Amino acid sequence: MSTVSTNSAALDSPGADSRTCGTTGLKVCLAAQRFIKLNAVAALVFLLLGGIAAILLALTRWQAVHLLPVDWFYRIITFHGLNMLIFWILFFEVAVLYFAATIPLKSRLFSRPVAWVSFGMMLVGAVMTNVVILQGKADVMMTSYLPLLAHPLFYLGIILVAVGTLIAVFNFFATLFIAKRDKTYEGSLPLVTYGAMAAAVIAVITLLHGAIVMVPTFTYSLGWTPEPDPMWYRMIWWGLGHMSQQVNVAAMVAIWYLIGYLAVGAKPVNETVCRGAFILYILFINLAAAHHLLVDPGVSPAWKMWNTSYAMYLAVLASMIHAFTVPASVEIAMREKGHSRGIFGWITALPWRNPGFSAAALSLVIFGFVGGITGVTLGTQQINIIAHNTMRIPGHFHATVVGGTTLAFMGLTYYVIPLIFQRDFIWRGMARVQPWLFGGGILLVSFGMSFAGSLGVSRRVHDIEYAGAYGPAAHLFLGLMGIGAIIAVFSLVAFVLMCVGTVLFGRKIEGRAMADWGVAESTVEAKPGSLAHAHWAMKGTMALTSVFLLCFAVYYFANWKALADVWPVQ
Repeated sequence: MSTVSTNSAALDSPGADSRTCGTTGLKVCLAAQRFIKLNAVAALVFLLLGGIAAILLALTRWQAVHLLPVDWFYRIITFHGLNMLIFWILFFEVAVLYFAATIPLKSRLFSRPVAWVSFGMMLVGAVMTNVVILQGKADVMMTSYLPLLAHPLFYLGIILVAVGTLIAVFNFFATLFIAKRDKTYEGSLPLVTYGAMAAAVIAVITLLHGAIVMVPTFTYSLGWTPEPDPMWYRMIWWGLGHMSQQVNVAAMVAIWYLIGYLAVGAKPVNETVCRGAFILYILFINLAAAHHLLVDPGVSPAWKMWNTSYAMYLAVLASMIHAFTVPASVEIAMREKGHSRGIFGWITALPWRNPGFSAAALSLVIFGFVGGITGVTLGTQQINIIAHNTMRIPGHFHATVVGGTTLAFMGLTYYVIPLIFQRDFIWRGMARVQPWLFGGGILLVSFGMSFAGSLGVSRRVHDIEYAGAYGPAAHLFLGLMGIGAIIAVFSLVAFVLMCVGTVLFGRKIEGRAMADWGVAESTVEAKPGSLAHAHWAMKGTMALTSVFLLCFAVYYFANWKALADVWPVQ
């Protein structure tokens, strides 16, 4: 499948509930198409809102600019966190679930009414929450730790979003049942659908945590029940706050595999191993939430060490498997196409001008080399003590959630909009550079935050000069963060404008193929299928893996050295 396009006239029959893609031959359920559109458009709106909030925050933390007053700083932190980490991500993931359950399986969506209820609840809840925040009735930040208390509608809005998403997940699983019952596909589930299923299972556990913690907090805010225990709140809340990002990880990895196939024809090196890695996510990824509680006195050192030093690494193993198999599958596909010169010759031949592919590739690199290395290190119980509550923490999750997940979702959008909305992208030149601008900007943001945090700059602090404790280096790194934010938000706004402009004004695809973004071409030496079991064909990936492990070792032990400097032994 080298291109994605549709024939808007290619309906199976008059009054049919599906159409057939004119280029790929994919069967597109019209009901699923409608709700993919609705959820994707809503996701883009919340992405834009979160991006506007991001630049306001960055220009405030950049001490030389210091834009917002203190009350609006904490208001916008709350607004930014919920729109970027919850609303944008969940709406887009629902669109991905509907896509993965219908189009690859050639199935119909289980229920339109259920999808309408889900979308309506999510939209009403998200709008309600945002209105309450901007009214100044919920300056509690995303975590909303008790005894901080917001207006009841703040909690009700989050509950509506969570329950609406659970209903969408139910629709997803019911659609899988229909596809299996009606035998609309042969063999096992496609890997992209399997990954989406893993994300959906994690989402159920995540959203149940959200209901458990938000419902009693909502009733407390109304004065109906006593205040929940703050330590209990923190522990259960992180089952929502952290694990919701692991839903992203599973969906992101599934997108990596899909785009690798679309752009270069890559197929997993070993699909059984890849599926096993998704199962590891389901079983162990939530345990990583413990690293948010490593300085809390309410849980025992044994519990902290078990979660962060043993069980968490089974989830890390899953990420390591995917981080190897995705580029390995791409390398094998490229070498079979004849690009076999040297260790890295296949990399230069990749379709880097294809924004879908470049976004996915940058997502993998930023997530692995920056987000993954910092996440495992900062999640170590002993090292966490020197990084907890500093700017190193947002430096880490901007590399994972933004540089990883958001960039991967952007890459998928370059394929899905022509397929679902049946229009060619406008501003194709800008589209080709947009992932590079966004990825570069986020790297600057992440590095600036991380280095400022290494100097002790606190997160969630409006003014770092209140104590005069930080020197010129901290201001330099916060300035670097601000410049990166300007670049990233510029490219984010350009992305949203391109998507909206394409939906409204893009050239309609009627009886023709979509304008191709570009795929990896074969040479005269191409031998398809010749290297499926040749281990030497992955030598480039092995070299990159060695570089990754070296970077990880250097960063990890440098942090142990920093810890030793804090606690010198006399």
